Amino acid sequence: MPQLSIEQALQLAKQHHQAGRLREAESLCRQILSEQPRSADAIYMLGAVAYQGGNLDGGIAAFRQAIALRPELADAHGYLGLALEDAGQVDEALQQYRLAETLGSDARMAENYICTLYFHPDYDARQIYEAHVRWNQTYARPSPGDVVPCENDRDPQAGSGAAGSRRLRIGYVSPDFRQHVVGYNMVPLFREHDHSRFEIFCYSNVRLSDSLTDSFRSRADGWRDITPLDGRQAADLIRADRIDILVDLALHLRGNRLRVLARKPAPVQVTFAGYPGTTGMDAIDYRLSDPYLDPIGLDEAFYAEKTIRLPHSFWCYDPPTDQPPVNELPALSNGFVTFGCLNNFAKINPGVLKLWSRVLRETPGSHLLLLSKPGSHRQRTADFLAAEGVEPGRLQFVASQPRVQYLQTYHRIDIGLDSFPYNGHTTSLDSYWMGVPVITRIGRTIVGRAGWSQLSNLGLTDLAARDDEQFVRIAIELVADLPKLASLRSTLRARMRGSPLMDAKAFARGIEDAYRSMWRKWCA
Repeated sequence: MPQLSIEQALQLAKQHHQAGRLREAESLCRQILSEQPRSADAIYMLGAVAYQGGNLDGGIAAFRQAIALRPELADAHGYLGLALEDAGQVDEALQQYRLAETLGSDARMAENYICTLYFHPDYDARQIYEAHVRWNQTYARPSPGDVVPCENDRDPQAGSGAAGSRRLRIGYVSPDFRQHVVGYNMVPLFREHDHSRFEIFCYSNVRLSDSLTDSFRSRADGWRDITPLDGRQAADLIRADRIDILVDLALHLRGNRLRVLARKPAPVQVTFAGYPGTTGMDAIDYRLSDPYLDPIGLDEAFYAEKTIRLPHSFWCYDPPTDQPPVNELPALSNGFVTFGCLNNFAKINPGVLKLWSRVLRETPGSHLLLLSKPGSHRQRTADFLAAEGVEPGRLQFVASQPRVQYLQTYHRIDIGLDSFPYNGHTTSLDSYWMGVPVITRIGRTIVGRAGWSQLSNLGLTDLAARDDEQFVRIAIELVADLPKLASLRSTLRARMRGSPLMDAKAFARGIEDAYRSMWRKWCA
């Protein structure tokens, strides 16, 4: 490495890593360590390469080594938090995010922290809300002069389709106009938007475009790439476009531009789609939800925004094809029932494992299939279940896969078991699409009512449990009647198609009606 200084080599390694050139990044880091074996930065970068390459244990070990050498290295704490979260170690992940934020005054680490609170069973709606408000106060309050009054035409008939009224200008801000779960969920809305009444603008923060990005661009009346723009520039662009209603589609997920919305570049601002929750921001007026996620009178004080409930569902499922098809109930040929959960492994906490262990004990011979990255946490999970009386041979794991292969994994599952306090969201919709019913446990925060919302829209509320006893009882009853379970499997896809969960036109009309209501209130 004679032609590069250590600092130059580190910078180049970071560039390789960010571009996905992991071999090149690793090679440079090892060259640096051959000259400076105690370089915390190089060891941290090796951890980042290992983590991105799927080596969770290697990443965790490297991050810990870098922190031991340089405890103030904020990025190492942040990345360690990500890896620990993937391994289901949410308590320590929260500690690392907090350290990373403290050391680096980093809004992104603070957002990782507040998003991860939803996974932890010890945090209630009030605590999660208060943490979001603190984020807003610390990172999103604009400076004096950043907020300029909007001068939009107060036409209460805008978007109504009435003769002489103008179209309502809707702007969507997202990093996920791409092949991403949020992108997939927004396809039905963009396909069904009424462009005679609504003029649609996309403010894209997409770093790597793909075919779905092209699809979104083709359905927008205006497309703006805001990735190179800072907060002030992006806000000025939105204000110049005279957007009437600006919609954030990320909340605190990676790549969000919430601090653009903090400058209030549109008179009405809304958050939706990233996940059901709150931004904690007083600059955002409304959040979209549904009657099951947010029963009237429950937790309304714990959102910074006013809740607007769509008529039926927060989600609209849109599978790209009918492939793969639904298969026969696996238990009929296996001779045993396989329970499964393909949710993010961060949702799998000791309380969840204890309840699932009861299910497995009460259904002799049954198996459990989980999704997670490879790593020692798999053995820890097997050991935990063994201590609860579940033999190791009854537990199997699969790793993350491309979408079609992931859906084919449901061919191995008879019954889905939902996680809590954070239920499956799109993962559960995938499960229903593949004919696999999911037993859910209704939670005390909004992310724990997703299963209830989806099952209510499917007319299958008998699969929703209010407590642990009911959860186990539902599982036992399903296992005891395989012909009924096989019939449910063969009809679940058609049930999905006929439900509000796949009624794209009604979904779009409900959202557009909500926009019109918001607009009339602002005009008044």
